[in-house]
Amino acid sequence: MHPTELSMQAADVTEWFQDNGEGLAVGVLRILLIVIAAWVVRALAKRAISRVVQRILQPSNGDTPRRGRGPAVLQRDPSRARERREQRARTIGAVLTSIVTVVIAVMGLAMVLGELGIALGPLLASAGVVGLAIGFGAQSLVADYLSGLLIMAEDQYGVGDIVDLGEAVGEVENVGLRLTQVRDLNGGLWHIRNGEIMRVRNDSQDWARAVLDVSVAYDSNLDTVYRVLEETGLALRNDPEFADVLLEDPSVWGVQSLDADGVVVRMAAKTQPLKQWAVTRELRRRVKEGLDAAGVELPFPQRTVWLREGADGAVPSPRGDASHATPVKR
Repeated sequence: MHPTELSMQAADVTEWFQDNGEGLAVGVLRILLIVIAAWVVRALAKRAISRVVQRILQPSNGDTPRRGRGPAVLQRDPSRARERREQRARTIGAVLTSIVTVVIAVMGLAMVLGELGIALGPLLASAGVVGLAIGFGAQSLVADYLSGLLIMAEDQYGVGDIVDLGEAVGEVENVGLRLTQVRDLNGGLWHIRNGEIMRVRNDSQDWARAVLDVSVAYDSNLDTVYRVLEETGLALRNDPEFADVLLEDPSVWGVQSLDADGVVVRMAAKTQPLKQWAVTRELRRRVKEGLDAAGVELPFPQRTVWLREGADGAVPSPRGDASHATPVKR
């Protein structure tokens, strides 16, 4: 290139900077201010999220084991409660941090593009179309994540709880934003999408109830049965091994049903979470011993045989006259 042309181009560049230098410096300064402001806002938001996480990690009154015999006493394993709090805090903190980072980054990028003179209308329209397509295609995934976040925020269940999610019944091993893992009684691990969980029965929150149905023969004295059940419940309550497990004295609710083979009497006791099955097994053993000692018979299946007698006293064939049929219980 000829030296004269180079000198002319240099002069044009110098003149352009002289004319637009002030505006360029102001634009760069504004972009720097936008970046710094976005960084400061993200730092403040992250600090606020850390406070929320620390608040979740603080043990509540229900997580501290207490001695007592009242229905309001909440007994939980401290290590398990700590694990649940840490999992909830980590997950909620990570989700909130990601959401805040994405929102601030998008807003900051839009402001920077505006300072550069790039039209945001077509970009926003294109992003809206793409977002709508992704939303339709991944709506089940979004539902899973939203449901998982609500499950953790509301503490519906956590690691170590015994839950009933429909077909999956067992102990919760992991709670994520998308999936919940439940180990059933046979050792199978269920993976359930959070968006498909319509209802949950949690047997581990606050307190549980041990319910025992005792069936006795029809000729048994119900007053004696009630006395045996009440004495058995009080003896279990006073047993040091079960004193902290039972939250109140077991009570006899009365006759539950009249079955074909016997009378069913129900008793119940409020227990610590996850202890209702052990209490029911022990009550069943002691009730059996108490009824045997009181001479109360347990029912047995009753079967009726119809015998048809003829005029001469002989038993005819099953096609004989049914008017002389005599019921005999065996």
